[in-house]
Order: sequence, then C-alpha cells, then structure tokens
Amino acid sequence: QVQVVESGGGLVQAGGSLRLSCTASGLRFDALNMGWFRQAPGKEREGVSCITWSGGSTYYADSVKGRFTISRDNAKNTLYLQMNSLKPEDTAMYYCAAGGVCAQRLSDATYSYWGQGTQVTVSA
Repeated sequence: QVQVVESGGGLVQAGGSLRLSCTASGLRFDALNMGWFRQAPGKEREGVSCITWSGGSTYYADSVKGRFTISRDNAKNTLYLQMNSLKPEDTAMYYCAAGGVCAQRLSDATYSYWGQGTQVTVSA
C-alpha cells in the first residue's frame, strides 16, 4: 500500500522560514521523480517545485525561485522543501506527489501518488 505523508506546515510570520517533509512508503522512492504542489483557497492547484529521482535536476515556479529549495534523501525515502523569506501569498495547502514528470512546466496531471497535504499560513 502506497502512503505519502507530509509534515512541517504551520503558522509563520512574513519573512520567516519553514521546512516541509514528505515521507513515502510502498513505492520505489529512489526511482521516482517527486514534486511539491500547493493550493490556496479559491485557486487552482499549482506546481511549486520538483526533483528528479536522482536529485540531479530541480525546477521551481518563478514565484518561489530563490526562496525555496527542494531536496531528497533516498536512503530515508524523504522529500524536503525548505521555504525561506515566506510571503503571505505563499499561504496554501502544500502537497507532496510522486511518480510524475519533473520539468519546468510542472503539471499535477502526471503525478500518480499524493499526500493529504500540510497547511502553511504566512501572516503579514
């Protein structure tokens, strides 16, 4: 049974930092591209960042480039998203996803496995 579980969300002031984690089981984590997506109330889900199975390539949405860093530890089946210089517009439910295409135009339609999400709220 595949399980994808996010953690690390919370409430933070603008300018602050959070580190999201995602652990996956029941799948070949080290063979799968991984991605982070987010969805704010009333908006469509958008791709935030992704990383290829080896960690050799990463992509970021323009809105987070230079502030967020994606990484993975294949030995621990864990994906990370370090978020710095957070802004109120980063407020959203953040989702981890596995098994899709990792490219600049990150699409949720290609990802097979999803977590339940972790809420990130950034106050002004």
